[in-house]
Amino acid sequence: MRLLEYPDRARLMQALASRLADELRGFLRAGPGRVSLSVPGGSTPGPVFDRLAHTDLDWSRVTVLPNDERWVHRDSPRSNGRLLRERLLRGKAAAAQLVDLVTDDPTPEDGIAAIAAAVAPHLPLSLLLLGMGADMHTASLFPGGDGLAAALAPDAPPVMAIRAPGAEEPRLSLTAPVLRGAASVHLLITGDDKRAALQRAAGLPPDQAPVACVLERATVHWAA
Repeated sequence: MRLLEYPDRARLMQALASRLADELRGFLRAGPGRVSLSVPGGSTPGPVFDRLAHTDLDWSRVTVLPNDERWVHRDSPRSNGRLLRERLLRGKAAAAQLVDLVTDDPTPEDGIAAIAAAVAPHLPLSLLLLGMGADMHTASLFPGGDGLAAALAPDAPPVMAIRAPGAEEPRLSLTAPVLRGAASVHLLITGDDKRAALQRAAGLPPDQAPVACVLERATVHWAA
């Protein structure tokens, strides 16, 4: 784990957006194929998305995937896909392709086969940006969640349905092998509580601190 500390959140967001843009350009230069970018939902990464949206690069070759998704309608305020359409896939980045992790089926289990088929062509991920909760969850890999052990297993499928006490709705999440398999891994956290949680997670196994499954390879970006 490499920890980068910033003097304030504004400079963190600016520096991280620049870093992600530079890495995307590097992946695009490396070959003619598509580049995959997986990002979290929630409010914290919004300023990063705002900056990336106006970055000049070949977005038509970039596929964006949420790390996870709440099983809600695509237009719900709680939808990660909606957040990405509103904050990232606009401006120059409107040319990127979004892979939604939700269908019109009633449950994640009903839609998971179609979603797995949509995700598979974009693996392994080129660039991964994750967030982390104070409970040390990442994506929708929650401590104590149903299916967590299976989602952490080396032979886990790319996406799994997750239900957990800390999640208000059923979720669909990329699994640990997909997260660990990304060519470049970044973790964005802010606040003293998240810094303390990160320190705890570094000494715990992934079944207690799911974010630990990526820490060995992650560059962590933190500001108070």
